[in-house]
Amino acid sequence: MATRHVHLVRHGAADALGRLTGAGERQSELLGERLAALPIDTVWHSPLPRAVYSAQILGTRLPGAEVREAPELVDHVPHVPAEVPPGWAAFFDGYGAAEAEAARRAADALTGRFARPAGTETHEVLVTHAYQVAWLVRDALGAPPSRWLGLSCGNAALTVIEYRDGDAPTLLLHNDMGHLPADLRWTGFGPGARP
Repeated sequence: MATRHVHLVRHGAADALGRLTGAGERQSELLGERLAALPIDTVWHSPLPRAVYSAQILGTRLPGAEVREAPELVDHVPHVPAEVPPGWAAFFDGYGAAEAEAARRAADALTGRFARPAGTETHEVLVTHAYQVAWLVRDALGAPPSRWLGLSCGNAALTVIEYRDGDAPTLLLHNDMGHLPADLRWTGFGPGARP
């Protein structure tokens, strides 16, 4: 049975202007080395610079893989809950019906393009952003839309989902940072204790 292997990646660590930092470049290099053993067909990336740069670095380590932009991968809020959890009140302040509808359309475009079988055996890397990784994981698990809020991921962390015709998606990995040394792990998260 043909399987669509989707390797979701949050871009490497970046500065406030969207340029990869030295750590972000190294994270992307190490991720490329990890993925090099796989038959990657395409590296899709968000149009935002931090994702573009990460994808370009990955492309240098994945011979034969095409590096292409996918606007559906752009950073956006994928869902605005009708009842905002208290801890997220400040984040969603100012979001109304129009913003919620725009979020729904963007999320539908993302899942419509990437969260389904491809009909053939494919191995794709999606270089995107934390919210998009969370949304696709939530979708694969069949969790309620508001569950994307608790699914974060680190810079250059690897999440893998497989899609097959007639079968539920399979989440193989989430937020795997095994390819990164300790000093490059857990970037992209707020302060806190980490394992």
